[in-house]
Amino acid sequence: MKYRKLGNTGLSVSTLCLGTMTFGEADENSFMHKVGCDEPTSHAILDAALEAGINFIDTADVYGQDGLSERVIGNWFAKGDGRRDRTVLATKFRFVMGEGPNKSGAARYRIVKCVEDSLRRLQTDHIDLYQIHMQDLDTPEDELLRALDDLVTSGKVLYTGCSNYAAWRLVDSQWRSRTQNRVAFVTQQMQYSLLERGLEREHVSIAREFGVGILPWSPLAGGFLTGKYRKDATPPEGTRLDKWRTRYDAFDTERNWRTLDAVLAVAEETGATASQVSLAWLIHKPGVSSVIFGARTMEQLEGNLPAGDLELSDEQMTRLDEASDPGREYPYTMLGRVQNRW
Repeated sequence: MKYRKLGNTGLSVSTLCLGTMTFGEADENSFMHKVGCDEPTSHAILDAALEAGINFIDTADVYGQDGLSERVIGNWFAKGDGRRDRTVLATKFRFVMGEGPNKSGAARYRIVKCVEDSLRRLQTDHIDLYQIHMQDLDTPEDELLRALDDLVTSGKVLYTGCSNYAAWRLVDSQWRSRTQNRVAFVTQQMQYSLLERGLEREHVSIAREFGVGILPWSPLAGGFLTGKYRKDATPPEGTRLDKWRTRYDAFDTERNWRTLDAVLAVAEETGATASQVSLAWLIHKPGVSSVIFGARTMEQLEGNLPAGDLELSDEQMTRLDEASDPGREYPYTMLGRVQNRW
C-alpha cells in the first residue's frame, strides 16, 4: 500500500480509504435496508483492510441508521490490539439525526451535540478528521468555523474537512479561516469518478491553490464502473443498480458506455479489473489524497486492494480522460483554447 499526505498536513494516509456506509444491517426504515453487511463481516473487512495497509477509514453519523456504522466501528475499536491508534478515523455531521427543530444543519449548538454523540458511538476520545457532510446555507460559515476551531483546540478533533461544497463556498471558507486565524478545511470529500468529473472545473484548482486534499466518493459510480453491466441489458439481479433502477437509467448514456469500454480495454492490457483501473485513474489525478471505496464483502475488499499499487501509463490515462470527457462550458471552453488547461 502506498501513502501520501492528507491535503497540506503532515499526516500520511493510504491512497485507498475504506468507506463504511454499508457497515451494519439497517431495518426497513432506512434507505440502506438490505444493502449493508452484518457486524461480524464488517469487522472482518476492517481487520483485513488494516492488515493490508489501509490506515484510513471514513464514516458518518447518518450511515446505516441512527449512527449504525459508527457503532459498528466503535465496537471494532473496543476489541483493542492498538487498532484505534493505527487508524486515521474520519466521520461527518450535517444531515438529519434525531428529532426536533435542530435535528439537522451546522449550527454551533448542533455541532457540539453531534461530535459528542459520534465520540460515544465510536468509543474514542477524538476524531482525526471531522467533516461537514454538506454546506449549510442557513448557518453563517463563521459560526461553523468557530465551532470547529474550538473542537480542535479542545483536542476532540484533530483536522477538519468539508464535503459536497460549492467551489465559491469553499474558497470563501478558506479565506475566512486564514484571515480570522481559525482552523481551515484540509480536505474536500466530493463525488468524483470517470463518470462524474465536474470537480475538474473548479475544485481541483482549489485543491492545488489551498492544499485542500480531494477525497473522492462513489469512485465506481454506484458499481457501474465494475464492469458487471452491459449495454442494452438489464442490471444483474441483486446488484445495487438493480435495486436503484432510476439511477441505472441515468447512467445509460453513450458517453458512459464509451467510458466503460475504455476502462475494460485498459483492464485487459494491465491484467487488472475494471474496478481497479477506475480507482487507479483517480489515484493518479492531481489533488487527490485518498480514494474512498466501499466493501460489503471480503471479496469486494480483496478485489479493490490492488488498485493502490496499479500503475497506469500516460497513454492509458489520456485514453481514459478522452473517453470520459464530459465536455466544457464557458468560460472553460475559452480557457482551454487559449491555455490548454481544460
